Amino acid sequence: MNKDIYILQELGKQYAQSMADPVNEKRKKLHTAVNDLTPIRPIVLINEVPWNEFNHENALKLSCTNPYLRSVERTLRQILYQWNHFPGDMILPDYFSVPKIVHSSGIGIDVEEHTIATELENQIVSHEYFDHLETVDQLERLHSPVITYDYRETIRQFDLLSDVFQDTLPVRMQGLEYHVVPWDDIVRYRGAANLLMDLLERPEFMHAIIEKMTSIALDTIRQYEELNLFEPSQLSIHCTSALTSDLPKKDFDPDHVRARDVWGRGAAQIFASASPDMHKEFDINYMIRSLAPFGLNYYGCCEPLHTKIDLVEQIPNLRKISISPWADIDIAAEIIQRKYVLSAKPSPSNVASSQLDLQVIQKELAHLTGACSKNNCSYELILKDISTIGHNPENLVKWEKCAMAMVN
Repeated sequence: MNKDIYILQELGKQYAQSMADPVNEKRKKLHTAVNDLTPIRPIVLINEVPWNEFNHENALKLSCTNPYLRSVERTLRQILYQWNHFPGDMILPDYFSVPKIVHSSGIGIDVEEHTIATELENQIVSHEYFDHLETVDQLERLHSPVITYDYRETIRQFDLLSDVFQDTLPVRMQGLEYHVVPWDDIVRYRGAANLLMDLLERPEFMHAIIEKMTSIALDTIRQYEELNLFEPSQLSIHCTSALTSDLPKKDFDPDHVRARDVWGRGAAQIFASASPDMHKEFDINYMIRSLAPFGLNYYGCCEPLHTKIDLVEQIPNLRKISISPWADIDIAAEIIQRKYVLSAKPSPSNVASSQLDLQVIQKELAHLTGACSKNNCSYELILKDISTIGHNPENLVKWEKCAMAMVN
């Protein structure tokens, strides 16, 4: 245990030195300006890194033996490695966070699946889901979960790390985000083919499912508020920047953080295969209710939304729209302009090969930044969903340098 503590203290000193860098405050201003729709320049972020492909890097090798402290060591090493090699506009908060530990009783059904992995250490696997939401009887099993806050374990971890880091690195309990992505969940309960066929053949049944899932989401949001689980000082909302001068609200009470003090996020990736009319009928009409409690909202993930922005605009308090690699950036930028933050997602496939083609990357980034600049957009470049880097960490280093040169 003493060895583990020493290792974390040394890493904590490195983190403290990095978080004191004045560049953090400069980047906070950049993030805030983008999300306030008054950009200084676009920001660049890299998330969802395949750390399993960095296993030959000495700076990432773990030495702690206590399971919890080993997980803290892993977090610190990954943060510091990215800070030193491909930071983009990443921000280091002036504390180490201990997330509030939350348990859910579940909603009455579970996911059953078959997976195939190409690499044992890679979390990205192929999924085949078995249908457990096919009948009215199965639908009736759905119910709101009971959310409980494990304060005892959270404070135990907080106290332990406070003792470990002592005066070197402040430790802070961190609240949570809540994502309203019911169709992502329904896919996992049913399978994609069954879901899509029933949208056509059994629309009433699918309306009954999404109505139930909407009620579950609203009740979960209520419980998060009652348990004071939301994080009012959000740095991110699902891989994108969350800093804004518009949140939390002016009447904010830190002892009772409301949904209206934080960002909400919605998405319906399966509707990439659906028409705008079907997307509106089965998702947006329900998302309007589910996201209404939040102060600001971010909508979208991998689904191409360039032909559906007029639908997404119906969501209350909308501030940010995801424009994925499968969307037409020219159409999206022309429609969005300065009304919302355009969260542009360069293709992660461009860093997937062991040999990087910088010309391809430069061409894509020039297209994205050119379309956004032409239309006076407030935008961010988010490289995420990185399933592989061809086992070559240098790919992310080169991509980051290229992106930062482009936005500067």
